[in-house]
Amino acid sequence: MKRQCGMLLPIASLPSKYGIGTFSKEAYDFIDMLHETGQSLWQVLPIGPTGYGDSPYQSFSTFAGNPYFIDLEKIIQEGLLTKEECDSCDWGSGSEVIEYDKIYNSRFKILKKAYKRYSVENDREFQSFFEKNSFWLKDYALFMAIKDSKGGLCWSEWEEDIRMRHAEAVSRYEEELAEEIEFYVFLQYLFQKQWRELRAYANEKNIKIIGDIPIYVSFDSVDVWANPKLFQLDERNMLVAVSGCPPDAFAADGQLWGNPLYDWEYHKNTGYRWWIDRMKALYELFDIVRIDHFRGFDEYYSIPYGDATAAGGHWEKGIGADLFRSIKRELGEAEIIAEDLGYVTDSVKKLLEDTGYPGMKILQFAFDSREEGCYMPYKYPSNCVVYTGTHDNDTIAGWYKSISAEDKAVAKMYLNNVYTPEEQIHWDYICCALATVADICIIPVQDYLGLGSEARINIPSVPSGNWKWRMKRDAFAPEIRKKIRSLAEVYGRY
Repeated sequence: MKRQCGMLLPIASLPSKYGIGTFSKEAYDFIDMLHETGQSLWQVLPIGPTGYGDSPYQSFSTFAGNPYFIDLEKIIQEGLLTKEECDSCDWGSGSEVIEYDKIYNSRFKILKKAYKRYSVENDREFQSFFEKNSFWLKDYALFMAIKDSKGGLCWSEWEEDIRMRHAEAVSRYEEELAEEIEFYVFLQYLFQKQWRELRAYANEKNIKIIGDIPIYVSFDSVDVWANPKLFQLDERNMLVAVSGCPPDAFAADGQLWGNPLYDWEYHKNTGYRWWIDRMKALYELFDIVRIDHFRGFDEYYSIPYGDATAAGGHWEKGIGADLFRSIKRELGEAEIIAEDLGYVTDSVKKLLEDTGYPGMKILQFAFDSREEGCYMPYKYPSNCVVYTGTHDNDTIAGWYKSISAEDKAVAKMYLNNVYTPEEQIHWDYICCALATVADICIIPVQDYLGLGSEARINIPSVPSGNWKWRMKRDAFAPEIRKKIRSLAEVYGRY
């Protein structure tokens, strides 16, 4: 495999206009920068509609796209909105932080105006889009319309008839909320149209897009409401156990994620149809898919519903390689990255070996004694993806300040950076990652820019205040671009 390198930057973190990163000119400029600097990969994380805590890993749908990412400037050019209308909305007080409450209150309101001015019934492309995606889109649009009509309540708090999807109730809501349902279809049409154009532009520049598939779905999602048999629920479709991670050196009580767990026996009996459809839909959006929490397919941590922490959970046997054999039969040799971080057992290693997927290596873990296992770079296989850190880690500059003097001494010896000034320390770690035998190297944008903890995207187990960081406009000055390109060349990744 050809050695490659790329960058990690969520769409939301782009410096687009109107409060949040979008599929705007700035996204195209970012692709140009990737091409100029010798990169061939852009990892964007999940791009679904965000729910609780604004996390892309807690989405209202595993198939839908995030309406926040629709470029309003394109809609202005198409004559469905005016610049004055968009400028009059409150998008937040600054360009370097996302204020989700203001985005939520403004974006749907302004997009509703565009919808009302759009001739849906006369657009064959729109009708074709709906027909092709109706297997998930019909339920999603209905789900969101009902949720809006009930002030955003979780579906488990809806009236019994619609909560349990009684046919008469579904028909009644479809009739009563017909316009709102069509509005949500319109949003997905705009999202996919703009995203496909952006992805095509990236591919023309020889940039592949890496997207994430969270292993679990949010309980408050159309996936659970419309397909309760896929999950471990009781006879009233309520949770019996939830996902998480056991206690470790970083979290004394473990991590309580709260997602519903899969009924793997049911999935197997259906030939894994939902999973296969899910993966097919993702390859309509991305070139490479990173499967989050891969070890959960070997064993998953089950926590009794209602527990305050993850400490009382236990391990259950997962579905294993059978799922991935089925996916391969339908999709062929699709490009997949397995997020195999955390405590990796022999059976997880065997599952990774059986699938042949590249696993992940995090450079920070190699020089942090709080981490279990050995992540030293000399042990990396070529069939892996190396990162300085991910969206769940602090930046290199921030992390370096947090580790012990002993860990710093080991890192300095390994990297031979005894004389590197601390403000330049990120370059030593970037070079170390690029120099490894890993086929793929991904560097978060914040590390190339040498930013500190203020630029961290997410802190696991902290339910709010995450996913707010945005990149400054013109952050990649010419001298930084030149240096990145030179490193891609010297380490044989261009």
